[in-house]
Amino acid sequence: MAIINAKAVVLAAGKGVRMKSELPKVLHSLCGMPLVAHVLRSIRDSGISDIITVVGYKGDEVARAAGEGVRIAWQHEQKGTGHAVMQSAPLLEDYHGLVVVACGDVPLISPDTIREMVARASEPGVRACVLTMIPANPFGYGRIIKESDGTLVKIVEEKDAGEEEKSVREVNTGTYVFHSDFLFPGLKTITTNNAQGEYYLPDVFNYIRSSGHVTRTVLLKDPIEGSGVNSPEELKKLEEYMERRSHS
Repeated sequence: MAIINAKAVVLAAGKGVRMKSELPKVLHSLCGMPLVAHVLRSIRDSGISDIITVVGYKGDEVARAAGEGVRIAWQHEQKGTGHAVMQSAPLLEDYHGLVVVACGDVPLISPDTIREMVARASEPGVRACVLTMIPANPFGYGRIIKESDGTLVKIVEEKDAGEEEKSVREVNTGTYVFHSDFLFPGLKTITTNNAQGEYYLPDVFNYIRSSGHVTRTVLLKDPIEGSGVNSPEELKKLEEYMERRSHS
């Protein structure tokens, strides 16, 4: 397996209120493994060995599930995805390279997809890329706004989107690759001036573009790969999909 010259940050701090459980969302089991363990396995299988997991709610339990060889950063208050990645900054302060950011509740991202994203982010002039998909129903997802030539302009959260933006079908999966030299300075520029009062990680794309650099997208062929788990119903859907795939 080729080693990828990148590091990874996995976001696993949330409780997951819609799961209606005291168990942290990322510890719910999918085919006998915690959701976060699926994500960590894919990242390792892609060729990335240095992984930071950001924990918060019942963080000691999540850290144990992440296992040995994973560095831990704490997000004691959940103030959004941007705030979560900020907590990894002290562990990456001397690093100059690519950072994969993945969600601990999006378990089906494949190693091949991670490698494709790293390759895209390594292209000349590109400083970040986002994994996108076109789901049957885009409601609730951040919309991918592009120029006519396909260049990414911005990512707009559902609650902040206008009617024209909400008509866009291509959405953000919450998986990214950033150059660290733009990620952490960009995080210092984002604010909570939005409908949810949170630090949105996608706002870093605005910083990169305003700095004169390019941001790109990688579109999933099958949106099931980018599906997150926010409810018992969504977990059951992925469990059924995995069972069908194992028997096909």
